[in-house]
Amino acid sequence: MNRKDSSLQSQNPLSQAQEAVDDVQQAVISAQSHPTGQTIPEADNAILQAQRAIEQASESTNQEALEMARSALEAEKAALSSVDHQQ
Repeated sequence: MNRKDSSLQSQNPLSQAQEAVDDVQQAVISAQSHPTGQTIPEADNAILQAQRAIEQASESTNQEALEMARSALEAEKAALSSVDHQQ
């Protein structure tokens, strides 16, 4: 089952944060393979959305999963930063 199909997950702030980080990963991959004036800002916007989603999930009882999402986001931010510096 696709995780976006579950209405319970879509209402869960932690799941939303994890999905937002997944979106960041895709946006960064796109920016790395095709660094343009469009893909890099899209990745930046995805990062901002993920940061908001993680903040909203900060009350989660599963702090380990939340920390994994934070760590993944930080890794993607570093990867995008290397793309920014190559231009």
